[in-house]
Amino acid sequence: MDAEKIRNLTGEELSHQEKDMSDQLFKLKFQLNMGQTESLKKIRGLRKDIARVKTIVRERVGATATQAASSTATSKSEKK
Repeated sequence: MDAEKIRNLTGEELSHQEKDMSDQLFKLKFQLNMGQTESLKKIRGLRKDIARVKTIVRERVGATATQAASSTATSKSEKK
């Protein structure tokens, strides 16, 4: 999945997407260990997609924390 497509998703959609991909990854790893598949390429791709989703979620959390901290600092300086 492309990073731009991921950035356009809402927070709820991101968490749902991450859960779905984690489930898929678990199933693929299980199949790999059972000898039913040899799709290492799919496993690597899923791991990278999960990392992209987690990175974007973390960016959003960091952005909201930064905005909250700056608004708190602004309100404190106005009170003085």
